[in-house]
Amino acid sequence: QVQLVESGGGSVQAGGSLRLSCAASTRMFEINAMGWYRQAPGNQRELVALISRDGSTNYADSVKGRFTITRDNAKSTVYLQMSSLKPEDTAVYYCKYAARERLWDLLSTYWGQGTQVTVSS
Repeated sequence: QVQLVESGGGSVQAGGSLRLSCAASTRMFEINAMGWYRQAPGNQRELVALISRDGSTNYADSVKGRFTITRDNAKSTVYLQMSSLKPEDTAVYYCKYAARERLWDLLSTYWGQGTQVTVSS
């Protein structure tokens, strides 16, 4: 079973930057959309950013102009560069892949375990 391993979370002051990474534990046959979601205490999990196979991106309004999602298909890795961080960005961040592990598999959803991002004022 493929696992998504996240890294790069931590604590920063408002205005600071962090870069999150998410890598698949093994090579996958096909990865379609890759995305980042976040969940703050007491809130539902929400979409932060998506990137498709062709590189087109989509962002939540709250992060547009501050966050950038990129992907490295050769490494089965997705990144989230976060700048001008605000206290309201504090949450657990999760990566998500829509992917097939092997040729004969159906397209499935894979989630990372989550990484904490804390922004202090």
